[in-house]
Amino acid sequence: MFSPMLIFLALALYGLTHSLLASLRWKNWARRKLGETAYRWYRLLYTLWAVFSFLPVLYLAAVLPDAPLYRLPLPWAWGFVLLQGIGLALGAWSLLATDLWTFLGLPQALFRRDPDEAEILTVRGPYRWMRHPMYTASLLFLWCSPVMTCNALAFDLGATLYFFIGGYFEERKLLAQFGEPYAAYRRRTPMLLPRLLPPVSRS
Repeated sequence: MFSPMLIFLALALYGLTHSLLASLRWKNWARRKLGETAYRWYRLLYTLWAVFSFLPVLYLAAVLPDAPLYRLPLPWAWGFVLLQGIGLALGAWSLLATDLWTFLGLPQALFRRDPDEAEILTVRGPYRWMRHPMYTASLLFLWCSPVMTCNALAFDLGATLYFFIGGYFEERKLLAQFGEPYAAYRRRTPMLLPRLLPPVSRS
């Protein structure tokens, strides 16, 4: 039980710091302390931190003592791998639907773009059907693995919990940032499960 608990706690710590550093309150505090010039690097540094600070969690899941739970037989395993592929494709589509370089923070840091003006509300691509397609893609990939172990289950449960809790705070931030346009978008668009038909544009 030690390994799954450690992985779960590591993911909880990662999710807590990830959400804290992405919050408007923290970002406004950093902007006051750093000044406008240095603050333009905040998004890029945050992205790099989010990537590299996640590596220890993956390391723990890979090296800690583990035990198998199940392995799906063929042809069921193929079907689950296909679902994982769909998850990867959805994740790639979601990234392409955003301004990827702005999402990473490069224009803000290198071309002195105002960080606030650089952030836009994305409602195209898979975002027309669901508010958090990246979360949906990740959940599909994680839970459709044809092989499950104790460590993998702890990782999947921790990630799923983070998606729901982090999504709640992310939506509060987006509502404060974009106001009524995001409130209207949230009312007409499901969070994780896509609608069968895209909403009719009234513009």
